[in-house]
Amino acid sequence: MATSTSTGTTAGTAPGAARPMRADARRNYDRLLTEARAVFAEQGTDASLEEIARRSGVGIGTLYRHFPNRHAMMNAVFQEALASLLVRSRELASAERPCAALVEWLRAIVTHAGEYRGLARALMSASHDESSALSECSVPMREAGERLLRRAQESGAVRTDVSIGDLMQLTNAIALAAEAERGDPELADRLLMLTLRGLRAES
Repeated sequence: MATSTSTGTTAGTAPGAARPMRADARRNYDRLLTEARAVFAEQGTDASLEEIARRSGVGIGTLYRHFPNRHAMMNAVFQEALASLLVRSRELASAERPCAALVEWLRAIVTHAGEYRGLARALMSASHDESSALSECSVPMREAGERLLRRAQESGAVRTDVSIGDLMQLTNAIALAAEAERGDPELADRLLMLTLRGLRAES
């Protein structure tokens, strides 16, 4: 039986597809996703799509039938991580310390964005482009973050002039900085803590 994910994708159906795929098309789709994850991990998100198609044993035309552009493929690759981050945001929504909950969630985003070279830059770009397939990742993330931020603000721990859009851009920028300084594994956490000190409401 087909099941639905938190992002509205139906098992057996490519993102945005109108009906379940044929078995052979599904196999091609799954192979492409598997190889895309591997190639993105090895080479970054700007890796050759032709290389992904070759390693999947299909032609580039088949790849584009499933994923019309790079952002569409990235969106599909990152659905599992997105679902995990959304689940974590719901778990943190009732935490006793709202500001600590917000910090923990932002740290998880930085970690996720740093998993693939180039992802942070792509997410920053997609945040300004609603037509990008990656907006399917950024929109639910912003909504989840907004709830955590609002709760932290209502507790008096975070300034009321802070927006979730600014926070998301800051976390992506921190991930981008950490990507450029891989010899300093503590950099992302230091930058995040410095940023959050500036977010705290004055007592």
